[in-house]
Amino acid sequence: MEGFEVITSEEDRLGTIVGIVGENLVVEHGALFKSRHALPQTFVEVDEGTRTVRTTLSKELIHNSPKLGDGDPDEAAIAAYYGLAGDSSEPGAEGDGALNADDPTVSASQEGIAAGMEPAEAQRARIREGLSGGDTYGGVGRPIIPPDSSGTGGPS
Repeated sequence: MEGFEVITSEEDRLGTIVGIVGENLVVEHGALFKSRHALPQTFVEVDEGTRTVRTTLSKELIHNSPKLGDGDPDEAAIAAYYGLAGDSSEPGAEGDGALNADDPTVSASQEGIAAGMEPAEAQRARIREGLSGGDTYGGVGRPIIPPDSSGTGGPS
């Protein structure tokens, strides 16, 4: 692909491919002051017939990417810039519902407990403790309807 011209999403001519490093194309652009930037192959479509490479990225996005020097490029930094970098550490989930304290999949309820808040189930149990046996048929300010004492289960 060396020598292929790079066309951006805005149909701008960006530069020429001068090499490949890992999963990235090296694009050189500029007339007087040449600079090189990495372009992940994930974002390109190659047209062998016209010797062009079309990218879904904007010219500005590629120009603002980390410049490549003479040494080996930092592929992790390139991937991070383009949003392709995954976290190298595994998530804190242990499986089967067991969670580590720093697990990114912690629920709001679990965060509340960790912050010292009373769980919703415990709040409901505490509220029920204050009610007497027959008071569970109505809420605050509502009349309490007693159970049917005739034993028939229906109106008398």
